[in-house]
Amino acid sequence: MTNSSRPRRPDVTTVEIIGGPEALTVGLSDYDARWPEIYRRHRRRILDALAGADVDVEHIGSTAVPGLAAKPIVDVVVAVPDITAEEDYLDGLLAAGYEVRVREPGHRLVRTPARDVHVHVYERGDAAVHEYLLLRDHLRTHADDRALYESVKRDLIGRRWNDMNDYADAKSEVILAIKARARAARP
Repeated sequence: MTNSSRPRRPDVTTVEIIGGPEALTVGLSDYDARWPEIYRRHRRRILDALAGADVDVEHIGSTAVPGLAAKPIVDVVVAVPDITAEEDYLDGLLAAGYEVRVREPGHRLVRTPARDVHVHVYERGDAAVHEYLLLRDHLRTHADDRALYESVKRDLIGRRWNDMNDYADAKSEVILAIKARARAARP
């Protein structure tokens, strides 16, 4: 499903990473039962900051999968009606204490100053949101793929990464394979 309204303005056309590349300095932690509560607190914080806005908020990433080891960074996705209308969501998120990290076509990333919560903002209907939820939901219910993904992450985390994005990119092959199985398993 796509956003049926027209964007207010053209989206950004470049990738802006505020602060530049950052080395991966956190390791993997065994699953922490506190992660869902951290998500719920930030969900409430986001909804309060965007009071009156029509947004969807979901817990994504490895911290959203019980039993899966993860970097201790809770990922949240927020779907907004118009990604180009930053005045509708970005000011509220900044006022709630989040900091802008990334502005790129179709995506904004804000995070806590402690860097322990990342909030990904997309336009409602963006395929990326569907892909996050597809992976999350599949890993929650398929132990073999969850174990495979954790094994790959444990192997990769042991390497030196001068840019956290390179670590994320290195997981792409296994993520694509898992998502293909998730699609094939659908009725």
